[in-house]
Amino acid sequence: MKLYEKLADEIETSIRQGVFRHGEKLPSVRQMGLQRRLSVATVVRAYILLESRGVVTSRPQSGYFVNSQDPTGDGRIPELRPSRPLPVSRPVDVSRLVLSTLRSIGVDDAVPLGSPYPDPHLFPFDKLNRYAYDAGRGKAIWGVTDALPPGNVRLMRQIARRYIENGMPIDPNEIVITVGATEAINLCLQAVAKPGDTIAVESPTFYAMLHAIERLGMKAIEVATHPDSGIDVDALAEVIASHSIAACMVMPNFQNPLGFLVPDANKRAFMDLVTAHDIPVIENGVYNELYYGDTYPTTLKSFDTKGLVLHCGTFSKSLTVAYRIGWALPGRYRDHVEKLKFLNTLTSPTIPQIAIAEFLERDGYEHHLRRVRKTYAQQANMMRAIVSRFFPTGTRMSRPAGGYVLWVELPESVDSLRLYKLALEQGITIGPGYMFSIFEESYRNFIRLNYSSPWTDEIEQAVITVGKLAALCMRG
Repeated sequence: MKLYEKLADEIETSIRQGVFRHGEKLPSVRQMGLQRRLSVATVVRAYILLESRGVVTSRPQSGYFVNSQDPTGDGRIPELRPSRPLPVSRPVDVSRLVLSTLRSIGVDDAVPLGSPYPDPHLFPFDKLNRYAYDAGRGKAIWGVTDALPPGNVRLMRQIARRYIENGMPIDPNEIVITVGATEAINLCLQAVAKPGDTIAVESPTFYAMLHAIERLGMKAIEVATHPDSGIDVDALAEVIASHSIAACMVMPNFQNPLGFLVPDANKRAFMDLVTAHDIPVIENGVYNELYYGDTYPTTLKSFDTKGLVLHCGTFSKSLTVAYRIGWALPGRYRDHVEKLKFLNTLTSPTIPQIAIAEFLERDGYEHHLRRVRKTYAQQANMMRAIVSRFFPTGTRMSRPAGGYVLWVELPESVDSLRLYKLALEQGITIGPGYMFSIFEESYRNFIRLNYSSPWTDEIEQAVITVGKLAALCMRG
């Protein structure tokens, strides 16, 4: 446990015990630092962490005060409002903006608040690389047949075991190993729809989903999505009634960029609707392992009775970004997806598959995940607290239940593309809201922030700077 976390826990315990009463002012940052022989930065982080937990409240020019009522969360942070996009089917064209944004992440060591990737500092690269080296030495020449679809048998068995351990029995023979989740999504979409077809997506939605639709010459239609409960089933029913929908593409667990966890009742209602209309569903489950709660989330596939759900996963978000190993559970479309995998890319790299299988068999994957989840949950609280304190009045934000991104709604006068350019001039990247919709103006005053990097003074100052730049944008 870090010093600021320990201090925060001690102060919270004191509040629970009545040492500090509700409404009472805490010692100043400097005073607390002198009392505990800690740096000012450590005390500030502890107070911000307490604020993110809803235990204390900051008052400008006055200090930190114990909340006047028992803390029940972080309700003082304004939450997002549900989106209401127009149900219009149209071609997709977001790839250029996304590509330029991704390229900017590596420019001059920019602070990667706009990155879609998890920071790799928590990942066990050394162990995985040793397993990969041993796998390469174990067989001098790997033939093409070793990498043909559906994939490495050991890895497929471990993936199946992981699902079973989390309460979702699957047949290992359904699994098709892919080059990351991106390929899995593309293959699944190609298996259920053709060029010109219309695909229903959430609004906002992760741009990788839009890329797949764009690449295959299809159209997208955005469906109203609640920031806490996910896609609006009634709105989807209206879309299905008025449009010919070839498939749905959704991310029910810790959606990028909103971070919500769809309640089980909503998942059942969604599956009842698509099952009644026999509409296939591509379920993006890449963040499923990164939950902040006590248990692994249910999936749409666990409520699927007809094989309509094509579930996609990856190790890139939870174990290693470098190896690009994902998979698909395509239900009734399994054979078609395997054939498309063979026709599109022929194989998936063998050695990375073996290395990951070895790690899953021999090392503490669950222990590793608990560490990652705890870190991301803490950093989500830190990010929300900093945004709440330093961004312009009227700012709203999501409440992530997992993953590592925060969706921020800025005042309407802020153009996120202008903010993106100003931030880049300061060596900071952000994700402008334009990337998450087929309509350019839908999320013009929204940004996505990545909080997976270690929480440092540099990261904290970068977030504060973005808040100041947002205020500058408001002034014209």
